[in-house]
Parts: sequence; structure tokens; C-alpha cells
Amino acid sequence: MTRVAAIDCGTNSIRLLVADADPVTGELVEFARRMEIVRLGQGVDRTGRLAPEALERTFAACRDYAAVIAEHGAEKVRFVATSASRDAENRDDFVRGVRDILGVEPEVISGDQEAAFSFDGATKELTGRDDLAKPYLVVDIGGGSTEFVVGDDRVRAARSVDIGCVRMTERHLVRDGVVSDPPSPGGAEAIRADVAAALDLAQETVPITSAATLVGLAGTVTTVAAIALGLEEYDSAAIHHSRVSLEQVREITARLLASTHAERAAIGAMHPGRVDVIASGALILQAVMERTGAREVVVSEHDILDGIAWSLA
Repeated sequence: MTRVAAIDCGTNSIRLLVADADPVTGELVEFARRMEIVRLGQGVDRTGRLAPEALERTFAACRDYAAVIAEHGAEKVRFVATSASRDAENRDDFVRGVRDILGVEPEVISGDQEAAFSFDGATKELTGRDDLAKPYLVVDIGGGSTEFVVGDDRVRAARSVDIGCVRMTERHLVRDGVVSDPPSPGGAEAIRADVAAALDLAQETVPITSAATLVGLAGTVTTVAAIALGLEEYDSAAIHHSRVSLEQVREITARLLASTHAERAAIGAMHPGRVDVIASGALILQAVMERTGAREVVVSEHDILDGIAWSLA
């Protein structure tokens, strides 16, 4: 066993996993799993730069995570940064700040690397299940990008495209610095158009309609699952490997698009940091299911973070 610490810093959230990893048995023994909404990608789609306040929120979370890593005595640490930091002109400020706090160099990985980590994290524990046919299509809906990966025992094809719940919200649902409340019909249609174009790009590389099982990752998908399950509060164990039908996704998306900020915030399982971006994320999920022909999505709580941990083992 190797005690590892994996950090995934995306456009919307930063997450930590500390675990013992056994590469022989394929087992992760988890000690800590944390998540903070820091919205690192605030304004990046418009300005091309990481905002000072977004950097400070992220660095504050890093300080908290450094204490957790030290408490559990992790032997190896890997910090992976994704869409927002790929896109930013001032990403050197981000790299320097993380290095000063955690003592490791953050790796600003490519979309293809992100896809491979997501696939490993989501599918390693699905091996041998008779009720889930291969190949899998793993879809990781992030804040700034969405990854599509098709594979069976390994990745066969992958593509990252620039659609995510934060990017689509900021591009189409924000006017004069304020998110439309409820989301505007015109904004929703513009999101659908962007997602359709991105799916066209993904299909150039990834045979997204040929997979037998759709596996959905990240906060948009798990929050939609929590709503479908009628949870009063977020319950990771109940959400993990639950199945949500296309009909449920359509109904929940329509509900979110018709809801005000206060109504979305009142949903028991809703994280406060997702209230403004969940409708955009649900639109992406619905479009993916309709394009691929998937009648349901298998929801995984294990994703890129677990894949990063495995890479250390």
C-alpha cells in the first residue's frame, strides 16, 4: 500500500483525495475526500485571465488541504489542474502560488490526459459487472470543459471539448454581471447550440453512439442524480452507481430552467456553489444522452480524482 494524495483543480471546484492505493488488488482505502467550490474559472472565458479573487479562494483551499495531507502522512502528492488554468494567460501566478503552499508543481494537463484519468477512476471498479455492458462511454461534465472517453479495459478514443456548466452559464446566462433568474429561454437555446456544435467535434474523434453503457461523472451529474433520487441532503453512497433515465433528466432540466435562484437553492441536495450553474450542466447532460441514444446514465462518484490517485500507485 502507498499513501497518496490526489488534488483535482477544475474550473468550478477543487477536490482532495487521500487514500492508500494497492496496485495489486486494485483497491483504494480512503481516508479523506474533500471538495470546495472556488470558481477558479470565474470570468476566464471572457477575459482570458484568472481573477485575483478566484486565485485567493483557490489558495485558501490549498492551505486547508496541505493540513489534511500532513495529518494523514501522504507519501506522494499529485496536483492536476484542468480547463480554467489551461485557458488562462496568467497561469504562472497560479502555478507559483500552489507550489509555495503545497510544495508540488501543479500539472496543467491536456484534455486527453484529463479524459484518461477520468476513465480510469470511473471504470476500474466496474470490471466484472454483468449488468453493465462494454464498451463504456465516460462523460465528465466539468466547469469549463467536458471529456468524452470510449473504452473497455482501456481507453480507445478520447476528446475534450470546451463546454462546461460555468463556461456556458457565463457565456449565455449572464447579463451585466448577473445570472438571469430564471435562466432565459434565449440563453438556454444558445447553450443547446453550443453543445450541439461541441458534440459534432467530439464525434469526429470518439464513437459516442457506439457505447453500450453511459457513465456520467462530476458535480452536475451527481446533483441531477440526487434530485432524481429525491434526496433531502447529498448522500454520496446513495448516488454512487445509481441510474437516472433520460426521461428523468429531461424533467429535471426543465424544472431547473423554470426555477429561480431561490428555488434551486432550496433543493436539499444542492451545493450552494452549483445553484447558478446547474441548469447549464443539466442541459449538457440531456444533450449528451439524446445524441448518444442512451436511455439512462450510470452515475459514478469516482472520477478523475481517483484516476490521479491510481497514477501515483
